[in-house]
Amino acid sequence: MKIARFSRVGFILAAAGSAVGLGNIWKFPYITGEYGGGAFVIIYLATVLLIGFSIMIAEMLIGYLGRKDGVSSFEDLAPKNKHLWKFAGFQGLAGLFIMIFYSVVIGWIFNYIVTSIYYLPSSVEEAETTFSTLLHSSVWTQLFYHTLAFIWITYVLTKGIKGGIEKMNFVLMPTLMIILLGMFFYATSLDAFPKAVEFMFFPDFSKIDSDAFVVAVGHAFFTLSLGMGAIMTYSASMEKNSNLVKNAFWVVLLDTSIAIVAGLMLFTFLYQYGSGPAKGPGLVFISLPAAFFEMGIVGNIFAVLFFIALAFAGLTSSVSLVEPMVQYFIDRYSWSRLRASISMGLFFYLVGIIALLSNIDGFKDILTWGDKSFFDWVDYVTAAIMLPLGGLAMAIFIGFVVEKQRVEAILKPQLGFAFEAWYFSLRYITPVAMFIVMLSLIGVL
Repeated sequence: MKIARFSRVGFILAAAGSAVGLGNIWKFPYITGEYGGGAFVIIYLATVLLIGFSIMIAEMLIGYLGRKDGVSSFEDLAPKNKHLWKFAGFQGLAGLFIMIFYSVVIGWIFNYIVTSIYYLPSSVEEAETTFSTLLHSSVWTQLFYHTLAFIWITYVLTKGIKGGIEKMNFVLMPTLMIILLGMFFYATSLDAFPKAVEFMFFPDFSKIDSDAFVVAVGHAFFTLSLGMGAIMTYSASMEKNSNLVKNAFWVVLLDTSIAIVAGLMLFTFLYQYGSGPAKGPGLVFISLPAAFFEMGIVGNIFAVLFFIALAFAGLTSSVSLVEPMVQYFIDRYSWSRLRASISMGLFFYLVGIIALLSNIDGFKDILTWGDKSFFDWVDYVTAAIMLPLGGLAMAIFIGFVVEKQRVEAILKPQLGFAFEAWYFSLRYITPVAMFIVMLSLIGVL
């Protein structure tokens, strides 16, 4: 049977779709607001180039050489201790666990697409009340949209690499970019645009502390979809003789460009119609809808378009979060794609209901342990432990376990004189950075 492979453009769009998610359009702007703008952006961009790009090449290499699910690829490529290294491939569980709350958040976005057609809050206070009502009281609304997200994602997975994942990204990724660019060009016509540019590109290092470095590294890793097996699994279906470095470059460029464009656009709107750069997760669901209200009917149109773009970003990355474990059950247990897709979909959907209920009044007390709800615990464990461990495993595996000659044979013709610098970064800079991030996020440092 002929194995389905991505076309080159299809792979780049799928990998970029995996990387471009809620982290770019939602999280990047609000953490940029929290850490003072330009100085944080500079640290973030440096982190993406020095650490994110290095790990992405390594993750692509594992998938490209292994040509199987993550567990089998690690097992096959390890020269010794194969029975131990196969456990590194279970980083695909991180993506599946992320989907537990990610699907719920996509449900919130679906809800905002619909409500923005006819209603926008007239103030930040009203917007905060609206979002709080959705989060803490509207169980059936959340459940309905969470179910829609589950159906969409699972259906695309059942259609496979070519007919599902590539086809979806061929439609959603260009549409996402057109919507964002259209809104961005409108933003450039507003008086507040120079303020947004100044905020994002003129650094004030007095607002930077050690936390900013940790957040920048962690976010660069999360937004590039690294450490969860997604890029590795997609790379297993890459065409033969593909240029991994060029592919990684295009994915990083698209991912970073969309984050910058989204940040400039959102900060322009907030300066023009709101109270300036908003801090915290409420930027998209609280501050921005209130700013859209000030635009009049144009604001309703922009709000709908923005939340559609946000939903597309979430859906393209969601499919990649689940695909590693789908491929694992197909390769290791000979499950049909239909069975594997539905099983993994039902897992994140049913456990996602628990995450959803953990924010609802009347349920959250019994679904909260310590200072975190079940929703927050899943977010915390994946971000603070599972993703850094996945990145650490890949850096050590390619840097110290797989024979250097095998790595050189593929990457030296593509990297040229930069190969040794990349290899050094992968072996010594990246593991230390990931270890520090993990220790910081779990509160040891």
